[in-house]
Amino acid sequence: MLTSSLPVRHVSEFASDVRASLTKPGQRELPSKYLYDEVGSALFETICVLPEYGLTRADARLLEKHAGEIVGRLPSPIQVAELGSGSGKKTRWILEALSRRQKTYYYPIEISPSALAACAKELGQIDLVSVVGHEQPYLEGLRSVAEGRGDKDHLLVLFLGSTIGNFDRDAGEEFLRETRAILRPGDALLLGTDLEKSVELQWLAYNDPAGVTAAFNLNLLARMNRELGADFDLGSFRHEARWNSVERRIEMHLRSTCQQTVKIPAAGLRIMLEEDETIWTESSHKYKAEEIPEMAARTGFRCDAQWIDREWPFAQNLLIAR
Repeated sequence: MLTSSLPVRHVSEFASDVRASLTKPGQRELPSKYLYDEVGSALFETICVLPEYGLTRADARLLEKHAGEIVGRLPSPIQVAELGSGSGKKTRWILEALSRRQKTYYYPIEISPSALAACAKELGQIDLVSVVGHEQPYLEGLRSVAEGRGDKDHLLVLFLGSTIGNFDRDAGEEFLRETRAILRPGDALLLGTDLEKSVELQWLAYNDPAGVTAAFNLNLLARMNRELGADFDLGSFRHEARWNSVERRIEMHLRSTCQQTVKIPAAGLRIMLEEDETIWTESSHKYKAEEIPEMAARTGFRCDAQWIDREWPFAQNLLIAR
C-alpha cells in the first residue's frame, strides 16, 4: 500500500520526476532535490559536522568574518530570501548584522517542511528579524517574495553552501539568468561556490568512513519506498562517490550489486537493473575563483566582492544585478 505524508500534488510531481529520470536513455538518474526529505535533511546536517566535510565550516567562517562587510555593501531597506535554507544556522551572521541597522524580513525557501521548521526555530528569536517560510521550489518561492515586496525594498538572495555546484555548468548559468530575471537592478545575490582542491580531499568528503553520506544517498531509495510504494532492497545497493576530471565534479551514484527488478507503483514503473549498473543521484561541481566573475557577467550580474577561505578552498561571491 502506498503511504505518504506529502500532499497529493507533491507525490504526483515526485512520481513524475522519478519516472522521467529513471527512464532516460543511457545513465539512469534521480533528481538530487529529493534527497532532502525529513530523514535526508537530518543526515545532511550530520554530514556538515563531519571532519572530512570541510565545506560547511568554510562557508560559515566566511559569513562570520565578513557579514558586516557584506551587509555594508547593500542599500537599505533590504529583505532577505534564501534558496535552500536548511536549518539556517549559517544565515544567522547575515541576519544579525542586518538587525543592527533595520527590521528585516527573512524568507527561507525550501521544499523540506522539517528544514523550514528548524530554520524558524534557529532564527526566529533574533531581534528585529521576522521569519516567513516558503515551502516551494527555488524560483517559484523567489517570485513570491519578489512580487510581495514594497517598491522601495531591495532584495538580498542567499544561495549558500555550494548548491550551485549541484547543477551542470550550463544549467547552473541558466538558473542564475532565471534568478536575475526575477530581480531588480541593484538587488544582490550572495553565491557560495566550492573551489577546486586535491582529489583525495574531495573524494573523502563524499565518502566518509562513518558512512553518513552513504546513508544519506541510500535514503533516497528508502524515501521512494515510503512515499511511492517502491520495493527497492537497500541491501542490494552501495553508495559510490567518484571524481569526474573532465567535468571537474564529484558524482554520487548508487550501484546495484546484482541483477534486480524494482517496481515503483506510484510512477507506473518497473525497471530492471543490471549488476554494477548505477543510478546517478547528485553532482558537486568545483570552480576556480576567477571563473565566478566571468559567470556573473554572462548571467546579468557583476561580481562586487569575493571572499575566499584558504583552510578549505571556498568562495563567497557578492553579485549585484545589473
